[in-house]
Amino acid sequence: MLVFVLRRLLQAVIVMVVVAFIAFLLFQYVGDPVVFLLGQDAKPDQIRQLRADLGLDQPFFVQFWHFLLNAAQGEFGLSLRQGAKVSRLIGERLPATLELSVVAALLALLVGLPMGVYAALRRGTVGSQAVMALSLLGVSLPTFLIGILLILVFSVWLGWLPSFGRGEVVNLGWWSTGLLTRDGWSHLVLPTVTLAVFQLTLIMRLVRAEMLEVLRTDYIKFARARGLSDRAIHFGHALRNTMVPVITITGLQLGSLIAFAIITETVFQWPGMGLLFIQAVTYADIPVMAAYLCLIALIFVTINLVVDLLYFAVDPRLRVSTTGGH
Repeated sequence: MLVFVLRRLLQAVIVMVVVAFIAFLLFQYVGDPVVFLLGQDAKPDQIRQLRADLGLDQPFFVQFWHFLLNAAQGEFGLSLRQGAKVSRLIGERLPATLELSVVAALLALLVGLPMGVYAALRRGTVGSQAVMALSLLGVSLPTFLIGILLILVFSVWLGWLPSFGRGEVVNLGWWSTGLLTRDGWSHLVLPTVTLAVFQLTLIMRLVRAEMLEVLRTDYIKFARARGLSDRAIHFGHALRNTMVPVITITGLQLGSLIAFAIITETVFQWPGMGLLFIQAVTYADIPVMAAYLCLIALIFVTINLVVDLLYFAVDPRLRVSTTGGH
């Protein structure tokens, strides 16, 4: 187990160094930060002095080493558009994105998992066919269209829910949350459903396919021959063995929700990292873009490590193989 964790940690470090190098190249080849800071009318002496102050007159790999050290401390310099520290901007937007993504992931899992089990166990029934038809619709519709339709129905026509913003939030130290206020929950509903629809249908279809595959295996037939109840077979054996690929997809999709919540945050003007990234791309704000890239890579690497560790809790065959068993 320790060797496995250390190997995964080493792989994670290598991935982060590669991503940091790509982010560093943004500073080198996408615009000149000195020009952004001083403007086109800056004098040569001012440009040389600022380059020296920023360390841009040093060799390439020396600059990259300093970039790595600063990135490890969460420092990416100043935003070229807002003039504020990038770490502060990310810290202000991170709670909103994590709140939206985690709630959407929980919704997708809590709804998609039982729907997938139902579709597998009631295969061929009207209810199962209706669930599969809805899942096909959820996979096919683009996220921005789902968001616009929800706004049209629940905000414009019915007037039940707000169409933009995060609503009232409560500050718990440096962390802000809307989960402790009614207004925050009302603002969270539409973007959460929009972000969760695709993940929900993906999990549902995966659970159904895996469940049908497991139900055809020999050990399920032996369990029926031993006289076990359908409940014990379906939920004690079949569903447990279905969970390994589900954990993989759910973990990776959580990273995707955080990374690609950009469209949802833009549609609903949700003040998260995705909206900040879109604004950074619009104004070529390189420090913010680099920080976003490194942070998303860190989130994916961490989630992958957690998913790998969860395999040991779900699938005992992995624990046997690591101890030299057969």
